[in-house]
Amino acid sequence: MNAQASILLADTVTKLGPEHAGCVLVGGSHGGRYAGYLAAKAGVRAVILSDAGVGKEQAGIGSLADMDKLGRPAATVAHDSARIGDANDMMTRGRISHVNDAAAKLGCKVGMATADCAETMRAAPAPAAKPEPVSEGRILLRDGPVKVWGLDSASLIAPSDEGQVLICGSHGALLPGGAGKALGADALAAVFHNAGVGIDGCGITRLPALDGRGIVGATVDADSARIGDARSLWETGVLSHVNERAKAIGAAPGMTVQAFVDLVLQNQERAR
Repeated sequence: MNAQASILLADTVTKLGPEHAGCVLVGGSHGGRYAGYLAAKAGVRAVILSDAGVGKEQAGIGSLADMDKLGRPAATVAHDSARIGDANDMMTRGRISHVNDAAAKLGCKVGMATADCAETMRAAPAPAAKPEPVSEGRILLRDGPVKVWGLDSASLIAPSDEGQVLICGSHGALLPGGAGKALGADALAAVFHNAGVGIDGCGITRLPALDGRGIVGATVDADSARIGDARSLWETGVLSHVNERAKAIGAAPGMTVQAFVDLVLQNQERAR
């Protein structure tokens, strides 16, 4: 056992610091490629993330193969066993759904409790190879009086996004901290990935929080678009859930994201 390998928890991998270098990280983020990159960039020894319902093209576990290339153990927690975005719950209730080769060699297995998997990962060697940069995007999907922005991560939301429409590749789970954490700006509307919805309906809990802030909100079905990829949500995303504000303007599950945005913009134009 490597006595230096601490087990640390973080609800999101977008806020890791020097203290995470060399640790075994249990992170509340989805297990997509960019989340894995951020964990590797921070120097973690091994990482456990949420499988986010796995979803389209297995994007929810996309980091596992990347971590294998770096020789670092990685695993994901089943979205129906613990809440995404809540590392404490993942550590307490989570069950492992997928492991990479490096984790399997240490003895990590599907079905294992998260806590046991993390403990097993402490035997991993210190990280050596550094990850190749993985770009995270912010793209203008549609210009106009109200702009439609595609953001691969909600961490890219800026104050200037107030009043705009945001298509976010992040999961739709409300992070600990209340409605203020639901969105980093008072946008006109926002779309998130439902991360398979998961236990306690966690993957769509941002929606009522957005209602409380007067923001039209929706999530896309995990099988319709790749989590962590705003362009995928825009091009192939199909709504799975909408909040009350969205229902009030005629939005409903089954709509495409682009049809939803058309509806939002038409309603905004009528209100002027």
